[in-house]
Amino acid sequence: MSQTDTAVNGTTSRERSRWNATDLGLIAVFAALVAGSALVPGIAANVFGIPITFQTLAVMLTGLMLGPARGFAAVGLYTLLGLAGLPIFSQGRSGLSILAGPSAGYIIAFPIAAAVAGWLAVVVIRRTARARALWFFAAAMVTSIVVVHTLGVIGIAVNTKTELAQAFLADLVFYPGDVIKNILAAVIAVALHRAFPDVLVRRVKRIKR
Repeated sequence: MSQTDTAVNGTTSRERSRWNATDLGLIAVFAALVAGSALVPGIAANVFGIPITFQTLAVMLTGLMLGPARGFAAVGLYTLLGLAGLPIFSQGRSGLSILAGPSAGYIIAFPIAAAVAGWLAVVVIRRTARARALWFFAAAMVTSIVVVHTLGVIGIAVNTKTELAQAFLADLVFYPGDVIKNILAAVIAVALHRAFPDVLVRRVKRIKR
């Protein structure tokens, strides 16, 4: 029986077992989802040429659906494959050279964001069944601001040798789109959890007992 992570969810080592084939399949599917979302043509949004894409939607949905460890694994797999040379980053880019570009902070943030959103999703599932879409949206927004935008701004500042204030202003253009994408991620996650409760909801409740 596969369970959510010990470290993030506060369960004991006796409650944890290895991922099964279903878990590995979900990790692969959601890694492919993030890759597919990056291939949709983006819109160059700021002076540094960083595009608005559907990646953050896919990253947040992955965390909200899979929980922290599997969410991190799925987005981490996508990131590693892109860094290894597969053209699955936005605008068909790939390779380690992207870590020297202005979007490096966002790419580094994605696996962390999936883990944080997943952890918050577990907290929500454990504590309430009411207004779950609203709580999922709040979880995604907090994750976007604290993880994705923070690391994104740092990446812009470091790799373009610009001031943090300028990098922050350049990052602000992504906020309206993030609100919309996080709403969609929350609504989709709630619908999928209702249809497939075994993915995360039942395992969280089983551990809680």
